[in-house]
Amino acid sequence: MTNGRGKSDSSTVPPKSPNKAEGPAAEAMEGKELAKGNSPERNALRTQGRESAISALERVRQAASRNRKQRFTALFHHIYDIARLRAAFLAIKKDAAAGVDGETWEHYGENLEANLQDLTHRLKRGAYRARPVRRVYIPKVGKPGELRPLGVPALEDKIVQRATVEVLNAIYEQDFLGFSYGFRPRRSPHQALDALAVGIGTRKVRWVLDADIRKFYDTLDQGWLVKFVEHRVADRRVVRLIQKWLKAGVLEEGKRVQSEIGTVQGGSISPLLSNIYLHYTLDLWVRQWRQKQAHGEVIFVRFADDFVAGFQHRYEAERFLAELRERFAHFGLQLHADKTRIVEFGRFAEQNRRQRGEGKPETFNFLGFTHICGRTRKGHFTVLRQTMRQRQQAKLQALKEELRRRMHTPIGEQGGYLRAVLNGHFRYYGVPMNGPALSSFHGAVGRLWWRTLRRRSQKPLPWRRLRRYIQRWFPAVRICHPYPLERLCVVTQGGSRMR
Repeated sequence: MTNGRGKSDSSTVPPKSPNKAEGPAAEAMEGKELAKGNSPERNALRTQGRESAISALERVRQAASRNRKQRFTALFHHIYDIARLRAAFLAIKKDAAAGVDGETWEHYGENLEANLQDLTHRLKRGAYRARPVRRVYIPKVGKPGELRPLGVPALEDKIVQRATVEVLNAIYEQDFLGFSYGFRPRRSPHQALDALAVGIGTRKVRWVLDADIRKFYDTLDQGWLVKFVEHRVADRRVVRLIQKWLKAGVLEEGKRVQSEIGTVQGGSISPLLSNIYLHYTLDLWVRQWRQKQAHGEVIFVRFADDFVAGFQHRYEAERFLAELRERFAHFGLQLHADKTRIVEFGRFAEQNRRQRGEGKPETFNFLGFTHICGRTRKGHFTVLRQTMRQRQQAKLQALKEELRRRMHTPIGEQGGYLRAVLNGHFRYYGVPMNGPALSSFHGAVGRLWWRTLRRRSQKPLPWRRLRRYIQRWFPAVRICHPYPLERLCVVTQGGSRMR
C-alpha cells in the first residue's frame, strides 16, 4: 500500500497469513470482542482516494488477499463515488418494479447526473435514509399453492446496495471458500452441480446428506450478521449503512413491519449478507471439521442456503449432522426436520443395497435437478441428473395459465414467447443425459399450445397445422452443457474447489 505522499506504507500491512487457515482460526473469527467499536488497530488499513475507482478497489482486493485478518477502516468513499453509483444505476433492469416511493428507472434517469450528485452528497453527510422494502409474493417453484415473499427496495436503495456489494466483494471474494458458489462473480449453479457430480463420481462417497435450512432468510440473526461484517469492515459508516437496510423494515398492506431477525430477499445486498453469514456459521466450520475430525472422504458444495455433503462413512455423516444442528442453534438457524436426510448414494450404493435385499438407491434434489445413481453405456457409474418432476410440472402449469391469457394474441407473438421459454429451459436444464426430460417438456409445451389454439375457434385446429407452427417457432431439443468433468477441469485448471 502507499500513503498519501506516494511512499510505501508497509508498516500498516501485517505479514501474509496462510490461505488455508487451520481449525482454531475459523472459531476465532466468531469472537465478539472484534465487534466493539472501531478502535484504531495496528492492522487496520486506510485506503486513499487519489487513484481511479478501479485501481483503488484493486488495492483493497490485494490487501485483503495478503492478510485474511485485515480490517478496513476507510471504505465508504468507494461507495459514494459517482462513477460507481452511475454504473450501479445502469446495471439495474429498466423494467424493474418500483419500490415504496414509486420511482422508476426511466424517470430517475431523465435527470441522472443531478440525482446522483444529490445522492452522493446525502451519503457523504450522513443524510441518506433507507426506505422500507415493498413486500410482494411470488409462487414457489415446484411447490404449487405456496408463496415466497420478496422485497422490492426503492430505486436509490438499489443503487447504493449495488455499489456497496461491488466494494465489499473486493474483500470477501478473497475470503469465501472454493465450495461456495451462490451469487458470486463468475460462478454459476452449473459449476456447483458439476463440482457435486465430480466429487461423488471420483471420491469415496457412499452417503449423502441432503440438508435444508428452515426459513434461512427469515431467521438469521442480525446481531451476529453485523459482528461477522465487522471482522473485516472497521469503517463504521459502512456498518451503519448495512444496519440501515436491516432496520428499514417491510411495508406490507400499508403497515411498516420491523424485525430484529432476518433479511429481506430481493435486494442486491441480501445475497452477499447471506454468504457472509453462512461463511462464518457454516463454511469455516465445515472446513475445520473435515480437516480435524473426518477420517474418511468428505465433500461439500453450497449454493446460497442450499448445500449437499458427501461422506465415505455413515457414522461420520450422522455425527456431522448432529454437530451441525447444535452449531446452527447457536446462531439462530435450524435444519428442516422433514427435508434433511442421509441417503445411501454413490458408486457402490446399488450393489450394497442389492446384497441387503433392498431396492434401488434413493435420490436427492439439488438446484432443480434430481440426482440419480446411473450407469453409462459402458456400464460405469455416473451421477444422472434429471429435471425435477415438481419443477417441470410447476413450469407447465404456469405456462398453461399464461397461454390462456395470451389466447387471442397473434400466432407469431405466441410462437415467439414459447420459443423464448423453451430456449431458457434448455439453457438451464440442458445437461448431458437429460435429453428425455427435455423432450418431454418440449412435447408438453406443444400440446398446451394446441389446446389453447383449439379454443380460439369453434373449428378444431388440425394437428398437422400445429406441427408446421412447431417446426417454425420451437427450437430443437439440445444439450447446452458439457460433461461435468470436462468443464470443471477447465474452470479450475485441474484444481479442486471441493477443498
